[in-house]
Amino acid sequence: MSERGFTVRALGEIVLRVRDPKAMRAFYEEEIGLPVLRHFPEERMTFFRIADGFAGHTTILALFPHDWPSNGADHIWPGHTPETTSLHHFALSIPLDEYPAALATLQARGHKVATRTYPWIGWRSLYVRDPEGTVVELVCFDPSVLTA
Repeated sequence: MSERGFTVRALGEIVLRVRDPKAMRAFYEEEIGLPVLRHFPEERMTFFRIADGFAGHTTILALFPHDWPSNGADHIWPGHTPETTSLHHFALSIPLDEYPAALATLQARGHKVATRTYPWIGWRSLYVRDPEGTVVELVCFDPSVLTA
């Protein structure tokens, strides 16, 4: 573990905003060969499994509709819009036991941090922005939030 109290272990997720969800889903599923982990037709979102990942967190490629908001944190980052970037965010995996330190450290260093849990897959996430506006998620698997 580093002086920050947490260490990134792996790529967790890459999320793209897409204009044609059906075509993009077909491409990643049929041409690239990624298996669909979960599809949310009502939200037009698809999550593909890339690999086992780190500490129970599956490495994922996700496709969100082009107009999808910024992780429910638009009040923190109002400029993170489909007009400014096609990359919605990317995630880096950290261990669950380092999650509190990651949150505390980033807040102590003056970063605005948004947090969220995803019960369908058992993730606990925090979001920050880099100096050029890209949203970075630090994510860990937390079996206590898993409901599916």
